[in-house]
Amino acid sequence: MIQFLLNQQLRSEHALDPNMTVLEYLREHLHKSGTKEGCASGDCGACTVVVGELDISAEGREYIRYRSLNSCLTFVAALHGKQLLSVEDLKHQGQLHSVQQAMVDCHGSQCGFCTPGFVMSLFALQKNSDGADLHQAQEALSGNLCRCTGYRPILAAAEQACCQAQPDQFDAREASTIAQLKAIAPKATAELADADKRCLLPLTVADLAELYAQQPDARLLAGGTDLALEVTQFHRPLPVMIYVGNVAEMKRIDTFADRLEIGAATPLTDCYAALAAEYPDFGALLHRFASLQIRNQGTLGGNIGNASPIGDAPPLLIALGAQVLLRQGDSTRTLPLQDYFIDYRVTVRQPGEFIEKIIVPKADAAWSFKAYKLSKRLDDDISAVCAAFNVRVERQDFSAASPLATGVVVEARLAFGGMAAIPKRARAAEAALIGQPWTSATVEAACAALAADFTPLSDFRASKEYRLLSAQNLLRKYFIELTTPHVETRVTAYV
Repeated sequence: MIQFLLNQQLRSEHALDPNMTVLEYLREHLHKSGTKEGCASGDCGACTVVVGELDISAEGREYIRYRSLNSCLTFVAALHGKQLLSVEDLKHQGQLHSVQQAMVDCHGSQCGFCTPGFVMSLFALQKNSDGADLHQAQEALSGNLCRCTGYRPILAAAEQACCQAQPDQFDAREASTIAQLKAIAPKATAELADADKRCLLPLTVADLAELYAQQPDARLLAGGTDLALEVTQFHRPLPVMIYVGNVAEMKRIDTFADRLEIGAATPLTDCYAALAAEYPDFGALLHRFASLQIRNQGTLGGNIGNASPIGDAPPLLIALGAQVLLRQGDSTRTLPLQDYFIDYRVTVRQPGEFIEKIIVPKADAAWSFKAYKLSKRLDDDISAVCAAFNVRVERQDFSAASPLATGVVVEARLAFGGMAAIPKRARAAEAALIGQPWTSATVEAACAALAADFTPLSDFRASKEYRLLSAQNLLRKYFIELTTPHVETRVTAYV
């Protein structure tokens, strides 16, 4: 059985298909048709809902954290212990919510199909900001597509809704909602089952390890932004899933003197502050990682675990020398992330083994890290090429104007996504750099060596020639940014 709040109504589901998405649950089970299906793949945002979870502020105050999610990619079991809000819940006592009224006042709705999704994204933005600026509004709405091209009035609605926000019914009910959420907080492993399908919901790493050891063929469900596509796009049933989103130990970020330890089930949104503080380029790339709805749902461990050759996080983590802690039953092992990937969507994980945490070294001033993403759109798009460079240069001439103007390359880690069947280091290019003077001639030799490192494929995102040339140009860009004073370039680029 799972329990959650549908706005203020307690829902207890004893027998429900665990392959059912929240979108399907709302529209077909509850006959709430405000939430729309546009793509069933998390690209259009028409299905956006908001999920509330208990959280504790830095000052120790309990509050409800609201996250916008794609309901087409969220299995209903993931609602266990949370609050679900759909567009039907915003109107109160015959009055439109302020975000709905802003859409009316600013003429933000045209055909209206996408409007509920925009409204829910605006609602989450209003709840999570104190007067959002244009950049915050654009980020919050980057996962919502308007086919009528009405973005300007929608952005005006965002400004009105966030800068003229008034207390609403959710504020008035916050204390009672917190009490309800505490009352239904999961206290033991739960299960949602129907016919021949099951979803198990453990609460601890030990319980997860035991369940997975018993059922190694089960599919691990974290954010589900990739796994759910098997149901919504490929119509493949998932007989057994184990949901890891309630395992608190795997949603922590622990900071040590020399490293960050990030739980594999930590949403990408929650990873941002810690990673951006150490590596600004990592933070900049996360802003372009899919959409806010996906980042609220998708996890760092999931982005690694699905072993996609075009995942954005692995090349950056490989260039930083990150490690993964794998667990199988009571046994654990730690290995460099670069050794985790074997072949296309094939990894070293053994049956019943899972990623428990990711270990990321803290920034070292001796190294220079930068990351670049090439895609056809700035927002909500998949990389054609993702590159991450981390080089340590030992200076020879301390009178140089730029700290990296002269010197010898002592160590180099160059990692790419989209260039091979797995995210991987460019070993030949690294070898061309190490031990050589940090000059444009050395970089050109490394660029030539990239042709020995990779034989990329052509697909609808980019041709093989474009990929190789782009990879070479990104390395040149990295060198120019580090060695030319006052050069201002974007951390990430798009084509």
